[in-house]
Amino acid sequence: MSSQTAQTEEGGAIEYVNTRRRDYYSGMLMLLIGLGAIYGGVRYSIGSLTQMGPGFFPVAVGAALACTGIAIAVVAKYTPVQQGERKLPPEGKAWCFILGSLVAFIVLGHYGGLLPATFAVVFISALGDRQNTVWRALLLAAAMTALCVAVFWWALSLQFPLFQWG
Repeated sequence: MSSQTAQTEEGGAIEYVNTRRRDYYSGMLMLLIGLGAIYGGVRYSIGSLTQMGPGFFPVAVGAALACTGIAIAVVAKYTPVQQGERKLPPEGKAWCFILGSLVAFIVLGHYGGLLPATFAVVFISALGDRQNTVWRALLLAAAMTALCVAVFWWALSLQFPLFQWG
């Protein structure tokens, strides 16, 4: 990643990062993941819009992801380099919280049900944001849990119990 250094009034150095290259690689990664989803989805019957097969959704999401990745990469490729975004320290804390939330979702989803698993994944991952507070993470987790219960359990009748023990 290309970076430049500037001097502050106090004589300290501020390191700037070139976000153009990062955005380009992110777009290319999204393109590859989308193409992988399309490749995996075409192995199943795709069907049509009126009678969707099991491969329809992965192909549709993969195509949307690939198109979005292309758009991000093209914009990043032809955007002039601008200096001004400060380089932030590595986000080790955020990675730990996000990976921990995935583990909590797997364990609580298996032993506790949809409600505690959804609450845990949103709450724990929200704590990984350096600007988030515990109160805001609780509110976000409660709202997302209510939304997920309404969409997945009630509207779609997902075969995932709200609560279970063991």
